[in-house]
Amino acid sequence: MEIILYLSAAVAAIAFLILVLNLSRTLKSVDNTLDTLSRTVDRLEGQLKNVTAETAELLHKTNALAEDVQHKTEQLNTVVYAVKDVGSSVHNLNHSLKKVTTTVASQVEKNQYKISQAVQWGNVIKQLVDKFKQDEKPTAGSPSPAGRTEALPAPAYKNNDI
Repeated sequence: MEIILYLSAAVAAIAFLILVLNLSRTLKSVDNTLDTLSRTVDRLEGQLKNVTAETAELLHKTNALAEDVQHKTEQLNTVVYAVKDVGSSVHNLNHSLKKVTTTVASQVEKNQYKISQAVQWGNVIKQLVDKFKQDEKPTAGSPSPAGRTEALPAPAYKNNDI
């Protein structure tokens, strides 16, 4: 019986040795995995620092760009309002010119006969002035045209105006 006791102690010791060896291999594997994980986390941390710095720089640039766009939008609004005012002014000018043109056209139609008479009288006066200038300039070697009389064209009248 004592042998059984020694034998069972030896089996227990062998089982414990096998357990310790397997546990040792498992712990080594876990240690390798944890080392790899630690190196990966360190690299990831370094990359995240770079990404964080780039993100902060990008955020600053985005804010500056947004401010620039806001400023330019305000300037563009000023230009748009100015163009709108110019458009209103041009519209008012066109409206005024249309009124003036309509008024002038109606006045011309009303006074067409008087205008034609004034033009005819203007032509007569011009011809008289031209004739007077010709009479004042005697040509060399020709007699004075003082004795000549020419008939001037009479202005045209409508039958009901006389």
